[in-house]
Amino acid sequence: MSRFLLLPLALCLAAPAQTPQTTQPVPTLKAHTQLVIVDVVVTDSHQNPVHNLKATDFTLLENKDPQQIKAFEEHTALSDAKPQAIPPMPPGIFTNWTPTPPNSAVNILLLDTLNTPLQDQSFVHDQLKKYLNSSKPGARIAIFGLTTRLNLLQGFTSDPELLKAAINQKNLQASPLLDDPVGGGNGLQPLSDTVSSFGSAPDIADILTNLKQFDAEQQSFQFQLRAHYTLDALNQLARYLTGIPGRKNLIWFSGSFPINILPDGDLQDPFAVAAGFEDEFRETTNLLTLNQVAVYPVDARGLMVSPSFSAAKSGSQYGRNPSTFGKDDTKFFEQTAAEHATMLQMAQQTGGKAFINTNGLSQAVASAINAGSNYYTLAYSPTNTKWNGSFRKIQVNLQQQGYTLSYRRGYYADDPNGPTKHVGATATTPATRPVDPMHAAMMRGGPDPTQIILKVRVLPATTVPEDKPAEGNVLNPNLKIQGPYRRYDIDYAADSRAAITQTPDGIYHLDVRFLTYVYDQDGNLINYADNSAHANLSPEIYAGILQRGLPYHQEISVPVKGQYYIRVGIHDLNGNRVGALELPVALVKDLAPLPAPPAPASSK
Repeated sequence: MSRFLLLPLALCLAAPAQTPQTTQPVPTLKAHTQLVIVDVVVTDSHQNPVHNLKATDFTLLENKDPQQIKAFEEHTALSDAKPQAIPPMPPGIFTNWTPTPPNSAVNILLLDTLNTPLQDQSFVHDQLKKYLNSSKPGARIAIFGLTTRLNLLQGFTSDPELLKAAINQKNLQASPLLDDPVGGGNGLQPLSDTVSSFGSAPDIADILTNLKQFDAEQQSFQFQLRAHYTLDALNQLARYLTGIPGRKNLIWFSGSFPINILPDGDLQDPFAVAAGFEDEFRETTNLLTLNQVAVYPVDARGLMVSPSFSAAKSGSQYGRNPSTFGKDDTKFFEQTAAEHATMLQMAQQTGGKAFINTNGLSQAVASAINAGSNYYTLAYSPTNTKWNGSFRKIQVNLQQQGYTLSYRRGYYADDPNGPTKHVGATATTPATRPVDPMHAAMMRGGPDPTQIILKVRVLPATTVPEDKPAEGNVLNPNLKIQGPYRRYDIDYAADSRAAITQTPDGIYHLDVRFLTYVYDQDGNLINYADNSAHANLSPEIYAGILQRGLPYHQEISVPVKGQYYIRVGIHDLNGNRVGALELPVALVKDLAPLPAPPAPASSK
């Protein structure tokens, strides 16, 4: 059930204006401009951001050909002054007001448990808590987890308490695809190491050779699974971030992720273990740069020493075969160098920065957010208009000396109006591409748009579960959704100055859409209510709601069993302005419903 609470619609609605008939078609001129957007972070020798540069300070080249900068903008982080705090709200009352500037960059923390041993996961959690305890509120941060799939743990918020709660609720998980899932060099001993203690007889040597081959192929298979899962998750995250405008800083905590396994000359079949993901890795970085995602990989292991020095190995394994020590030690350093090379390459290709060989992970987060929040956006229309799918290198130079520039290094020139040769790799954007603002506004876990500031009261409508959803609700037909349901009252109070448009005739026009979505913890849309209110308001009526806010009422049903999230949004169809917010159902499910209004007194 939904209703417009201002006045009866019959008193507000005006007759639609008559559309004049045209006898001849009106000629239209369509023009498309392909723009390449490049975000540039400029830092000095102390890694501090450099401000107040001008467009004339930059020189931009594409395949060594100079390009004209057609758009230029500097983005800065919040000032050192303490931001205004969000006022405390009574239970069941929520707002999308935030002290964060609407055009500031957003940040994503990706906790990679698939590629990170347990002890390093614990270290990452402790470091993130340390950062949140000391950081200034204001930066918009979301938290994702990576197992064999991507999980949204906390949507974008500038509230440190919500972020702390998400970190505390994230359970540590041992990855089934790591050789040493706990960490510290205490993983399961390979079969070949066990057999090596049986002697050096010819038959034992043959068995040992076969077991070494088996162990190596098993490790290669596990690596390939991790690579597929990781790249798929990064692609999914890039597509999720497509609807969020501006720069996105992805801070990725990972323990290991090389993109190549080289042949091993010590094996009977050296090439059986070889694997490479260069093409898939390139496609992923292209998709990230297309969506203005700068990656800041952080080695979750911090400063490391070779596990060859572990006490668990030195006595039993290396005591029997001392030559194995040198081989394992060399293998560790080669593998670590490959993993760090992957991190450095991803950071360079996307315009971020890698943090390796450091135990100061909390400082790394602060540095990444600070650098990614102070940057310059340059846009140009390429002089080469042949969209043939070739890779084009981007080079940005600065007149001033002594500064470091971080930016994306190129893109594939796929035709934006044709089939894409590289998945998600096109880097140009038609200037006239239509955008549905509500698609981004209502996405699960997305930043709360604040073009329309609103307060929303969400309370249970009844304490008794119901077998059917509320009237006007639309369940997702692609999911098997079963009751019972709990019905909730959704009461809006929106800023009427942003939600109502005035025309020169002095009439205020209300053409607003109200949306309430219900998502499950996996981001699936479960149920929604979609209603519109259309009215012409006199100045007297508008003055009456100016102080109270634009009111509206909806009802939404949520399954009783499970973990769900309610996202509420409003769209001014005249001015194309939006506002939205999100809340976990767990925050309101135990609140008391509003008391029923008193019955009118009977007349005698």
